[in-house]
Amino acid sequence: AKKSMLCVGLDVDFNKMPEHVKALAGCGETEYKGELYKGTARSILEFNKAIVDATAAHCVAYKPNLAFYECYGIDGMRALDATVDYIRTNYPEIFLIADAKRGDIGNTAKMYAKAFFEEMDFDAVTIAPYMGADSVTPFLEYKDKWAIVLALTSNPGSHDFQLTKDENGTMLFEKVLETSQKWGSDENMM
Repeated sequence: AKKSMLCVGLDVDFNKMPEHVKALAGCGETEYKGELYKGTARSILEFNKAIVDATAAHCVAYKPNLAFYECYGIDGMRALDATVDYIRTNYPEIFLIADAKRGDIGNTAKMYAKAFFEEMDFDAVTIAPYMGADSVTPFLEYKDKWAIVLALTSNPGSHDFQLTKDENGTMLFEKVLETSQKWGSDENMM
């Protein structure tokens, strides 16, 4: 409908925020749905709301990177929760991706899937599949939710493992793609 593939990353770095937004942390509070936000949580929430409102007409997805919220402790997580709620309430058609890069054994992966899909209401989660199928399949059990399997990344360190070749000349990331396609379908995996 928007004729766009724009995904907006919400990677909030307090130190890189405009001064007027950082200043919100030191004065007053913001009320959102009966909850009071002050300090870092207030700055993050107001910053995200401004970005979302300015880009919603053009994008099809938002992708908050969890590390940029977790590093601020409970304030960061409260701001993330309120940001997700703000998007769901005001722009429910927009796809929400938790850029979490989780990848752990089965029972732990199951708890991550529960957190992101049941508690936080994301549509998709980025998954590091290098521990194998049991680190991905718990995310595939949710209807109308997606696991975004990382196979090849753009960071310099990707050359350390992802681009290595086996005896047949197949790169590791190609093997990850080939193998992971057996775990899910277009209906639950990207």
